[in-house]
Amino acid sequence: MSEKNKADSTSRRTPGHLEREESQLWRWALMFLVLLATGLAALAWDRLQDFPYHLGAIPVGLVILSILFAVYVYGRRREVSELKSLLHDLEERSGAAPSPEQLDQLSQVISRSQKSFKELIDSLEDAAFALSLDGTLRTVNRSMSDLLHLPYAEIVGRKLDEFVEEPVRAEIEANLGRFLEKRHWAGLVNVRLKNSTRVLYFDCTLNAIVKDDEVVGTSVLARDVTSEREKETRFTELFETLQEGIYFSSPEGKLLDANSALATMLGYETKEQILALSPEQLSFSTGQAAALGNVGKSPSGVRQREITLRRKDGAAAIFMDTSRAILDGYGNVIRYQGTLVDVTQRRGIEKKLREQERFQRYLLESFPDLILVIGLDESYQFVSSRIRDVLGGKPEDLLGKKVTETEHAPELIALCREILAGRMTFGACEYGIRHSDGSWRMMRASVSALHDAERALSGAIASIRDITIERKFEAQVIESERLAAMGQMIGGFAHELNNPLTSILGMADLLQDTASDETRKQLTTLQHEARRAAEVVQNLLYFSRPPAPGRNPIDPGELIERTIHLHTYSLRKNNITIDFLREPVRLVSGDAHQLMQIFLNLVRNAEQAIRETRDRGTLRIRCSNSSQAVSITFQDDGAGISAEVLPYIFDPFYTTKRPGRGTGLGLSICKAILREHGGGIEATLGPGGGAVFTVTLPTMKAQTSHA
Repeated sequence: MSEKNKADSTSRRTPGHLEREESQLWRWALMFLVLLATGLAALAWDRLQDFPYHLGAIPVGLVILSILFAVYVYGRRREVSELKSLLHDLEERSGAAPSPEQLDQLSQVISRSQKSFKELIDSLEDAAFALSLDGTLRTVNRSMSDLLHLPYAEIVGRKLDEFVEEPVRAEIEANLGRFLEKRHWAGLVNVRLKNSTRVLYFDCTLNAIVKDDEVVGTSVLARDVTSEREKETRFTELFETLQEGIYFSSPEGKLLDANSALATMLGYETKEQILALSPEQLSFSTGQAAALGNVGKSPSGVRQREITLRRKDGAAAIFMDTSRAILDGYGNVIRYQGTLVDVTQRRGIEKKLREQERFQRYLLESFPDLILVIGLDESYQFVSSRIRDVLGGKPEDLLGKKVTETEHAPELIALCREILAGRMTFGACEYGIRHSDGSWRMMRASVSALHDAERALSGAIASIRDITIERKFEAQVIESERLAAMGQMIGGFAHELNNPLTSILGMADLLQDTASDETRKQLTTLQHEARRAAEVVQNLLYFSRPPAPGRNPIDPGELIERTIHLHTYSLRKNNITIDFLREPVRLVSGDAHQLMQIFLNLVRNAEQAIRETRDRGTLRIRCSNSSQAVSITFQDDGAGISAEVLPYIFDPFYTTKRPGRGTGLGLSICKAILREHGGGIEATLGPGGGAVFTVTLPTMKAQTSHA
C-alpha cells in the first residue's frame, strides 16, 4: 500500500469520524428498539383485549417506556460525548492541569446529566428506588415518595424496614444469596406498609448495582398491580363460588378451564378431572359434534341452547348453555366461554308434569260425561272431547265463548252464575238440548265451584251426562209396570167373566131343546157371541199369564190367530183388514208369551203405519216352511220405510213416530227376543209400497239337531 493511501485511511479513522459513526450506530439501535416495542404492542393488542382485566394499556405503556428510554439514552450519549471531548482535549495537552473553564464545563455537564436522570426516573409511573445491601435507601423517584407519603429528603438514607411491614428482612435475606449469584430477579411481591392493613401487590424487577465486579446494591422497579390483582382475586372467587358451571373451551369442544361447580355437576371431585376429558368423553351422544364446540353457522354473538353432557357415572345431564365466541383480529374463533345451568331435574319434573297432564286429559276424555270448565268471565276454558258424542260438536266450537253465546238451556246458565257468584258451591239441574243431528237429548248437569291453589274461587266445573236413554228406560219400566198391573187386572176380570159366560152357554144349550124355531135361531146367535166372548177372555188370560219357565212346542199359526183375536177390536175400529191364510207349519220351540208379544208389536206397528196415511188398509200375514226354519211375513200397505231410515229401525230408541206415539224400543226388543230363540227379523220395502217384516224361527227338529 502506498503512503498516500495509508494517509487517507488514517484521516478517515480520526476520533471525530469514529464519534460520528458511533452516534449513527446508537441512533439506529434506538430506532430499532422503538420499532420493536411498537410491533410487539401491535401483535399483543388483540390478545390482551380478550383478557377479563383491563390489560390493554400494557402495549401502550411499553411503547411509551421505549420512547422515554430512547430519549434518555440519546441524552446520555450526548453528555458522554461531551465528556469524551473534554477528556480528549486533556489528553492532547499531555497531562496539563485542566483550566478552570474546562472544570466548570465538566461540572455543568455532570450536573445536567444527573438532573436528566432524576427527571427521567421521576417521570416513571412505577416506583423506582436504589438501596444498598444492608437495606439503606440511596435514591427514590417521585412515585416512591407518593407511595410512602413522604418527601425525598425524609426517605433517602433510611432503612427500608422503617417503611415496610412485609416482607420482613429475614425473608429477604433468605433469598439474597440466590440474587447475588444471578444479579437479577423478577416476580410478584406482596407488600404491606406500616400503619396500613391493606396488602399491596407489586410486579418487581431487581437488578444488581455492581462496582469493581462486586454487588454493592440493588435497583428496583416496582409496578403496582394491586387493582388488577384484586380484580383477579374477585373474579377467581366468583368463578369458584358460582353455583352455575363456568367454562372456557376450544372451538373443538375441549375444556380449557372450568370451575369446581361444573365438576360437581358432572359427578367429579376436582375440576382437573374434567379438564382431562376429551370432547368425545364429555359428550353424551356418540358420533355427533362436540357438545361445547361450534355447532352454529355464525360463531359470533351470544348463543343459548340446550346440550347434553355425560356424567361420571355415564348418566345424561341436561344443561342450558349460554356462551359466546371470542374472536381474534381475523375473525377466527379462539375459544368459547359461557355458563352451564343444570336443568336435568327441571326437565324431569316437566316430563312428569306433561305425563300427569296427559293422564288427566286421557282421564277426562275417557270419562263418560261431558266436562266443561267455565271461568269467572263466564267463558269456556276447557271442553272435553265427549262433546262429539253428547252434542255432536267440537271442543274448539265452545272454547273462549260465553255460556250465553251457546245453545245451553237457561237452567244450566242460571246454575253456573250462582256458582260463579259464590252463592252456591254445588248444584244440579236437568234440561233438554238439541243434538247436531236434530234430535232432542235430555241432560243432567252437576256444577261445582273450582278453586285455585290459594283456595280462591277461580271458576266452575260442570259434568254433563246424557240421560235420554235412562229417561226412556224409566218410561219403559213405568209402561211395563202399567201393563203388568193391567194384566193382573185383566186376569181377574177374565176369571170373573168366565163364570157367567159358562152359565150363559149352558142355559142356551138347555133352551135349545124346548125353544121354537125362531127362538132357537136367537139362542144360536147367543151361543155364538158367548163362545166369541169366552174366546176373547181366553186370549186375555193367555196374554196376561206370566211366561212359564223353559220353552215348549208352539204352533206359530195358532199363536198368530190368538194375537189377531186379541187385537180385533182395534183393527176393526180403524178399518184394517187382516189377510191371514193359515197353512200347516212345523212346530217351533219357544216362549209363547214372548213370541205373542213380538207378533202383537208387529200388528200394532202396521196398524199405526196405515192410519198415518189412509182411512183403511190391509195387513197380509203369511207363514211358510223350510227344512230348518219357519218364516212369517207381515206386509202392510202403509207409508213404508225410507231407505235412509231402514238401517236404523232396529236400534234402541230409534223411532220415526211423533212424540208420545212410541219409545223406539219395540223392534229392538223383538230382535233381542228372536235372537234368544235362535231366529231373526228383517225389514224390507214392499213391492207396491208399505213395509215387509219377516220373522224367522228355527223348527224343533233343527234346534234338536243343532243341540
